Amino acid sequence: MSLGLVVTSAPAATAAPPSPTGPAPHSTAGRNAELHRYTADTWRSFVAMVDPATGLVADNIGGDLDPADRSAYTSPTNIGAYLWSTVVARETRLISAGEARGRIAKTLDTLARLEIHQASGMYYNWYDPSTGAKLTTWPVDDSTVHPFLSSVDNGWLATALTIVKAKVPELAAPAQALLRRMDFGYYYNPAERQIRGGFWVDPPPGCSVAGNYRGGPDVYYTCHHYGAFNTEPRIASYLGIAAGQIPREHYFGTWRTFPPEGCDWAWSEQRAVGEWRTYLGVRLFEGAYRYRGMQLVPTWGGSMFEALMVPLFVPEEKWGRRSWAINHPTYVRAQIEHGLREAGYGYWGFSPSNNPAGGYREYGVDPIGMDAGGYTSDQERTTVDYGYGECRPAQPLPTAYGQGVVTPHASFLALRYAEDEALQNLANLRRDFDAYGPGGFYDAINVTTGQASERYLSLDQGMIMAALGNALANDVLREPFSGGAMKQRLAPLMRMEEFSVPHRKDD
Repeated sequence: MSLGLVVTSAPAATAAPPSPTGPAPHSTAGRNAELHRYTADTWRSFVAMVDPATGLVADNIGGDLDPADRSAYTSPTNIGAYLWSTVVARETRLISAGEARGRIAKTLDTLARLEIHQASGMYYNWYDPSTGAKLTTWPVDDSTVHPFLSSVDNGWLATALTIVKAKVPELAAPAQALLRRMDFGYYYNPAERQIRGGFWVDPPPGCSVAGNYRGGPDVYYTCHHYGAFNTEPRIASYLGIAAGQIPREHYFGTWRTFPPEGCDWAWSEQRAVGEWRTYLGVRLFEGAYRYRGMQLVPTWGGSMFEALMVPLFVPEEKWGRRSWAINHPTYVRAQIEHGLREAGYGYWGFSPSNNPAGGYREYGVDPIGMDAGGYTSDQERTTVDYGYGECRPAQPLPTAYGQGVVTPHASFLALRYAEDEALQNLANLRRDFDAYGPGGFYDAINVTTGQASERYLSLDQGMIMAALGNALANDVLREPFSGGAMKQRLAPLMRMEEFSVPHRKDD
């Protein structure tokens, strides 16, 4: 029996899933020209954000791309985004192979000189892009920074180094030298079969756990693990498993959803449907959420990048035919359903981004995230509470939503799964708002007031470049992860799993 047919007390469907009634498909030539324009403009933002002396990219820059407005901080994720975006710029012929080599070589040389945690080979979270110095004071307000080594941020840097190693042969040796020293096993807690969020070398204020999973001097781990499966930290898990630094049982050690029995998890978004299964001796609840006629494995917050940044690189849906191949397009449909029908914004695509009103915020679709507080799609933080059976009564559904905030990078993440709808959404945003500048789409748009956040973020621009590079250059950024140790060690795990989502019996 299909796991998708399991019936429990989860909220009933309130509408049929959205039908693919988007725009007529683009011609190939027109589609490619449009994507090339987006790629060229987005790349321009990276050129403006990079310090020419160090090859380190700033975290963000103002919408007019004035180098004087570059942020005075950067992270391993930002640096990784610049490296893979440089490969995309070469593959789409925006820059020559020689320029790409020069840019990447400069960055690798600086990376080799940055201060790291020597035992793990991991990078700290914040550096000065103009000097490469590890930050201990936040340049925006002079507050104290307690240097931290993040598992997910190092995962994205390692992803970029893997791409450089495979796609820029002349620089494979220095890229491999940096990769070889990175040990993701440092984050893995075998007792929980989960990875920590990261660690500090020195005791930080607040909560931390002293220890060392590799047996050396104590570090100070975050009190939390990354326990939700369908979130962006799984890239660090994949890299660790592929490198043999984390056992393959870890793949089944995180939650698809929390189990529905009792009230222990009644604080989470909804009571899941599904059933218990055992893989490699690990008992796992194969849970799913129901949302407006759909059934899917949720993310933590309901945002697009949690679900779809990882498959920019790892071909999850090719290996997980009874899991990711169904979940990814369904997740995109859920975001479209929310933006166009449930909230009625007329636009869709919700993911953490700059807040048009100032600062940074996590946006998402609350009902498809495990966190009951939820990432919301509007400024007013309108949430949905389906309840949790007898443990928590359901609340009335919202009768209206507030000022919706849409981020363009979410549409680019959806390109693989709903290309026509994604391109039309982007075209509508560009037509209806002052949402496009010299570096491509601004980071976010309040689609109620029309206010845009006129900044460019390396992370979000890097996701756009990755999606465009794959679309225009035959999955160029997936190629390094589609074979070798990643395929040998990850593909069998994905093939054996069956999510609690509707699928054909012969899948």
